[in-house]
Amino acid sequence: MSISPYFLDLRSAYQSEIDDLRFDSEGRDVLQQRLAGKRQQIAFLVQMMDISPEMVAVVFHRGFDFTNKSVMEHLLTHDEASFPSLNSLAGDFALLPWAQDLADIVLQAPGGDKFLTLAAGLEYMAGLPVAAGIIVSDQDGDEDEDEDDNSDQDGDDELVIFEDDGEGGQGSDARARQEAGADWLVQQGFDQKD
Repeated sequence: MSISPYFLDLRSAYQSEIDDLRFDSEGRDVLQQRLAGKRQQIAFLVQMMDISPEMVAVVFHRGFDFTNKSVMEHLLTHDEASFPSLNSLAGDFALLPWAQDLADIVLQAPGGDKFLTLAAGLEYMAGLPVAAGIIVSDQDGDEDEDEDDNSDQDGDDELVIFEDDGEGGQGSDARARQEAGADWLVQQGFDQKD
């Protein structure tokens, strides 16, 4: 199956959005609660359909029932300019009742038809186990061969941080960067690394 670069880029953003919503700061899976909150904000979120479609498309997560996989796979070959209309996909997927209520709101907005086609494609692709493999193999295929020539004897590449040479050289720069990175992670809500 061939997936257009447009869908590959958005798939990555869509998956990142799902991942960001999945866990709270204590590691609990709160995806359903956060999606429920976003679904209540659909009237506001439709304003973002053109700017950040992946942030809006997640409200339809697990809201589609795909009945014609070959049509959905063909949809994934299209780029943004050549999207089929939502009506041309009628019968190839169904929206669950709760998702149909959201779709009715989206369809009232300009570009809603195109957005729902995109959301269907993103949700279909998110359910494909092969999609991640396609992305990895396309992006990393040539690099793997080169990495074999440059890797350590045991296959592990280690991060090397230079120790302080006492004169404010490379060691102090590396340590400052490491400390700045650790401080930034703490500001983002991660635990302090010992």
